[in-house]
Amino acid sequence: MGVNSNEVLDPRMEEGRLKGLVSDILDEARKQGADGCEVGVSLDAGLSASVRMGEVETVEFNRDQGFGITVYLGQKKGSASTSDSTAGAIKDAVKAACNIARYASEDPCAGLADAELMAKNLPDLDLYHPWDISAEEAIELAKTCEDAGRGYSDQIVNSDGTHTSSHKGCRVYGNSHGFIGSYVSSRHSISSVLIARQGEEMQRDYWYTLGRAASALESAEQVGQKAAERTLSRLGGRKVETGKAPVLFAPEMASGLISHFLGAISGGSLYRQSSFLLDHLGKQVFPEWLRIHEQPLLKGGLGSASFDNDGLGTRAKDFINEGILRNYILSTYSARKLGMQSTANAGGVNNLFVESNAGGQQALLKKMGTGLLVTELMGQGVNLVTGDYSRGAGGFWVENGEIQYPVSEVTIAGNLKDIFMGIVAVGNDVDKRGNIETGSILVDEMALAGS
Repeated sequence: MGVNSNEVLDPRMEEGRLKGLVSDILDEARKQGADGCEVGVSLDAGLSASVRMGEVETVEFNRDQGFGITVYLGQKKGSASTSDSTAGAIKDAVKAACNIARYASEDPCAGLADAELMAKNLPDLDLYHPWDISAEEAIELAKTCEDAGRGYSDQIVNSDGTHTSSHKGCRVYGNSHGFIGSYVSSRHSISSVLIARQGEEMQRDYWYTLGRAASALESAEQVGQKAAERTLSRLGGRKVETGKAPVLFAPEMASGLISHFLGAISGGSLYRQSSFLLDHLGKQVFPEWLRIHEQPLLKGGLGSASFDNDGLGTRAKDFINEGILRNYILSTYSARKLGMQSTANAGGVNNLFVESNAGGQQALLKKMGTGLLVTELMGQGVNLVTGDYSRGAGGFWVENGEIQYPVSEVTIAGNLKDIFMGIVAVGNDVDKRGNIETGSILVDEMALAGS
């Protein structure tokens, strides 16, 4: 098993080859009569190892390559995909896309973004930090992590698996305007899921660390210990009485709350008229102190990208400033459907920040006084058409600013419009492990359904 993750693939060596293939596909589309073509390529490779109760469960090496080809015949669109990069396979995929386009309906909004809008500058965003780790070393890290968690307390009685992974890849996008952009990136993680017992009761919880560079990860011991702490803290859970109370969303839950906002202002939801924030551009959606903004060109950012899925150059922008909705999330297609301009967000947002106006979680618990701290959410009870929100939750009941006991089997409910306007504070305890960076979010009141 003496293979390390770098021997699986070096994306920098593949980048030129993939750009050449994209150019070949665009040429082939022209030869087959397409008026326009765009090609997206992804190449991913990595190593992952998992252990459970000290035993190796899996060791996986992967290498995946895929081409997504879209052609336009006038304003008819056809798409095909292939993982085969041989000349014959590419020719067949382009032919399939062209055949689909011939039978497709005319769509006045279909087509490439305007040529003059293509990204001009593609800065190096420092996204590639390979981890020279062998399968044996990945297994040892996972074992070290699990041992730290299992050894934390006698009440940790089982494990649901501990994982070490290292992945890297290359993305290339090109279109008939002559634009071809590419970047290489890496992502590494260590995670652990543990099970604790108290009498007949059993609880499960987890922790993970994630980063572009291995040096940015928490230690394996820290991950195991945090997973154990979180699991133990859930023992002895009670229900709460049905009623209304303030709710504090822990950072990892708060990012999900913000993702519902992003879904409601995305072009697809808007042109389908399936958003509770329809026609809210320029209107107040959050308290006037709150700002939510995107920084796609951050060096080393987990969501950084210099161009979007249409080839447009990304740029910093506010979605919320002074509580007012300043921008939608628009691709070229959704912008045309709405009679607007693309915001260079084809493929979504890149590095979203919710500005804090308060201290850490302890400060927010004090500010809340009595209420529910939510550390887990379950179910899919979110309706973006109406804004109605109802989800199963777990966490801790708080009185006088102090955690009193764990809470389970409670439902929290409200309408997202009211929830967003009811945000009292955003903490500085930011979770930096994803594309949405936010601290804890305190909401003034939500309905709780318990006992």
